[in-house]
Amino acid sequence: MDAAGETPMGTLPGEESPEMDLSHRFSKQELALLYEEVLYTIWHRLGKPEHHHVADSQELYAYVQKAFGMDAEEHSIIMQQVKELESPIFCLKATVKEAKGILGKDVSGFSDPYCLLGIETKSQDPVHTDHKKRMKAVVKDLIPEDQIHRTQVISQTLSPVWDETFILEFEDVETASFHLDMWDSDMVESVRHKLGELTDLHGLKRIFKDARKDKGQDDFLGNVVLRLKDLHCWDDRWYQLEPRTETYPNRGQCHLQFLLTHKKRATTSSRTQPSYTVHRHLLQQLVSYEILQHQAGSISWDGELSRHASTVLYLHATQKDLSDFHQVMAQWLAYSKLYQSLEFNSNCLLHQITSIEYQWVQERLRPEQKAELAESFQSLLTYGISLVRRYRIIFPLSVPRSTERLQSLLRVLVQMCKMKAFHELCVLSPDLPQMVSTALKSGTTEWFHMEKQHLKPMVKSMEENGKALSRLLLEVIGDLQQCQKIWNKFFISTLKLNLFSIAYLELESLVAEHVQEQLREVDSSMSKPTAESLFQLYMNLQELYRMKNFLPKRDGPLALSNFHQWFKEAVPQWLQKAYTIALERAQRAIQMDQLTPFGEHNKHSTSTVDLSTCYAQIVKTWQQLNWPDPEEAFMIMVKLVEDMCKIALMYCRLIKERAEALSLSEQNEGEAANRLCIVVNNIKQLRLLILKLPSQLDWVQLVERTEAVIDQQQIQHTLHNQLDSAVSCLDHEVRDVVQALATKLEKGIARHIQELSSSNDTREPEDSIIPLMKFLESELQYLNEHLVQENFKSLLTLLWHHTLSVLSAAAGQQVPSTQCYKKLHCALKSLELCFYAEGCGLPLETLHAAAFLSLESHLALCSSTSRKLIQKYFSNRIQQQLDTSSEKYGAVTIKALYRPSEQKLRVEVLNAVNLIPLDSNGSSDPFVQLTLEPRHQFPEVVARTTQCKRNELHPLFDEAFDFLIPPEKCRQEGACLLLTVFDYDTLGANDLEGEAFFPLCHLPGLDADEDQADTGRVPQTRLPLTHPKPSGDEILRLLESRKGDKEAQAFVKLRKQRAKQSKERE
Repeated sequence: MDAAGETPMGTLPGEESPEMDLSHRFSKQELALLYEEVLYTIWHRLGKPEHHHVADSQELYAYVQKAFGMDAEEHSIIMQQVKELESPIFCLKATVKEAKGILGKDVSGFSDPYCLLGIETKSQDPVHTDHKKRMKAVVKDLIPEDQIHRTQVISQTLSPVWDETFILEFEDVETASFHLDMWDSDMVESVRHKLGELTDLHGLKRIFKDARKDKGQDDFLGNVVLRLKDLHCWDDRWYQLEPRTETYPNRGQCHLQFLLTHKKRATTSSRTQPSYTVHRHLLQQLVSYEILQHQAGSISWDGELSRHASTVLYLHATQKDLSDFHQVMAQWLAYSKLYQSLEFNSNCLLHQITSIEYQWVQERLRPEQKAELAESFQSLLTYGISLVRRYRIIFPLSVPRSTERLQSLLRVLVQMCKMKAFHELCVLSPDLPQMVSTALKSGTTEWFHMEKQHLKPMVKSMEENGKALSRLLLEVIGDLQQCQKIWNKFFISTLKLNLFSIAYLELESLVAEHVQEQLREVDSSMSKPTAESLFQLYMNLQELYRMKNFLPKRDGPLALSNFHQWFKEAVPQWLQKAYTIALERAQRAIQMDQLTPFGEHNKHSTSTVDLSTCYAQIVKTWQQLNWPDPEEAFMIMVKLVEDMCKIALMYCRLIKERAEALSLSEQNEGEAANRLCIVVNNIKQLRLLILKLPSQLDWVQLVERTEAVIDQQQIQHTLHNQLDSAVSCLDHEVRDVVQALATKLEKGIARHIQELSSSNDTREPEDSIIPLMKFLESELQYLNEHLVQENFKSLLTLLWHHTLSVLSAAAGQQVPSTQCYKKLHCALKSLELCFYAEGCGLPLETLHAAAFLSLESHLALCSSTSRKLIQKYFSNRIQQQLDTSSEKYGAVTIKALYRPSEQKLRVEVLNAVNLIPLDSNGSSDPFVQLTLEPRHQFPEVVARTTQCKRNELHPLFDEAFDFLIPPEKCRQEGACLLLTVFDYDTLGANDLEGEAFFPLCHLPGLDADEDQADTGRVPQTRLPLTHPKPSGDEILRLLESRKGDKEAQAFVKLRKQRAKQSKERE
């Protein structure tokens, strides 16, 4: 703000500062006459001092000397003149208001009271007379008749009301006494009339008493005697009526008002000016002194006068007998005038406004007084409006209680304009809200131009102009925020005016005009500094335009409605600036990155934090732009997303180069792996940042805004494909780095597995795999600590597939050694547990892939003993039997029952059906061979056969066989009853009709506590006949490879013979 625009708070240009002496408002002669008036008032002080007033006159002299700025000599001269002036006539203004509880002296029980009153000037002491005989004297005996005043007679009452005022003059307050006698007026009436009023026995007594009195003699009701020196300047009390005798001590009370006043004051002011004018001048002088005293102590005056000022003004008003109304008039004229030059709380004016409104009677004022009051109204209104117009300067929020002061001023103006006196005296009653609204508009315009001038740049360039415009906008926004949050409520509550609306519409128009005028000088080839300064200006205009939401409903567009179009030329430079800053910051971050975790619980390095900040800044740029045009906003979004994707790909390339550079300088393999972990974590974190962009940039809202102008497929093709392409590139980078880490580990895993498979030691498999497990535990623990979980699982997946391929290769190279296969199988199961890690590693569905299941099955078989393989073979055949429903080779029906008490298996071969004809005659000669398999489980059980049935394809055998076997052998894996149906040949080998496998674990009675009594209840079992596959199966090939195992070779030979007779085809 420039110096020319600054004005002390509470003053207007051309007016005096509050710190100046105000004595010049009166000429020296006027001031001397006013000083004479106040000294005369104190010198001729009357009445007992009030408790809250100053009793010591010397204190009052000292006070007024300071208040009038008189030196000792001037005070002494004027004081001497006052002493030489003629004393005023002292008066007691006594008002007899009413009485209550007086005696009833008439026959009717009432009285006809009246009062006699006057001043008795002899020295006497009426107070201390109780010990003497009561004075019989009354007013007419003490005071000359011409000095006695009489009230009216109030007929027939015990509570008379007079409300009559008398002026009683006296010379010496010290010796004068006030006397009041109350009498019952008696008129001469006939006895008959009195008897007519008789109501009780007391009335009859009064008639007899009246008969003894002189005709027409009044009855004494009581009196009041007061020393004038005991009265205050103003007294209003009920006094006890005193008796002359003890006959009726309680005679009631009388209500009296007293005012000690002057007549014929000898001062020049009293002789030449109206009393209230003199009082107003005195009030003005004392109040201005009081205000300056407060300001000297840095305290705002609240309207409360000091005891000294109150005492002086009270004495002067009472001595001049000023009415309450004229006192209020004087106060209003003084205060309203002082308010226009001194700083004090305008609430002080509200009391006078209320009092004038309450007591207003126009006829009470002379024409010159009416003119003076009207002029004061108009003057205060004009001044108040001028303060409101410049409220920003006059009531700055930096000064305490400014809001209260402005609110108080508005209230004063509103109340003043509502006064009856205001409407009757001011010919043209103004429209206050309209006046204030006009003042606010002009004041807002003045303030804007003053701020514009104050912020005008010293060097005139577009860059400096842009900065100056931004600063001006900030001032405007700050002012409107104050209007909306602080000032508006005061104008609405007092005047029903929306200050914010007035100020906003005015400033918005001024800003639009000024900004457009400045921007016309900008061409399309603007410099970068200019573009940057315009971006701040754009954001400030945006904030100003958003404030329109606080406006009440209005018609028509605002001047700022399309302000964004003024900045279209600058947008490309703004976007390029955002991209350049983000790119340079990311590059600096990579150069400074040591590729170590930046926190105890983080697995990323410092550059990801900077990169996140770069992206956040670009997102903020988009949010700050908030470009209104949807089509142009879409193009801006495309550019921003493209820039962020370019930064992401640049980051991947540079962070990998940084890791290589650090590794080359240190030549530490462990640290190199650690850096690769950080790199992959950083890229993964970058991927998350990219995926958050649609929500951070609020693509959903953009789609909604652009749906009317841009096809949805175009948005999908442009934005989403752009983002998906970047994410795909990042995924590829992650896979490359993870693959590099995996490659380092794969070599170690392959080496340990090779050592495991080629070793000839006889240690247990669990001991043989210890080196491999220790290696994995160490490496995986290290990687788990340095990789984020998602990347670690990706690495585990790669390692798992590689491990399976290495184990498969090792298993394929093995010589037929059960011990070697056991080691590999043990390694596979241990690795499964290791990679699962109790649910913290790879999930089971990933681990149990087809390759794993195949390898696990193969190694389990290869590591098994020959007998175990044979058992497994029969288990497989039993399962095939259970899965077979086709009877293309026929079926055999049996009953089987196990008796636990005898450990005996009883088998009944009932029949066979649908056998295939194997003889040339189209029939067969079937019989059934029964064996318990595997043979090594039942070495002592011999094979059994049924009788041969000639030329039968549906033979009925109906034969029973018993086998002694313990129950535990029946429950072993692969234990079964093998039923082989042959076609008997006399000359050659018997032909195979088919075979069926009955599992012993399913034998009825096997799990019973006691034998079943009746075998007839055992259900028949129909078993389809099967043929073995001619190609054999894996177990047979594995057994065949064990050349040194006779048992294995014998079993394979037998099964091969069966396979040769098989009718199955591949």
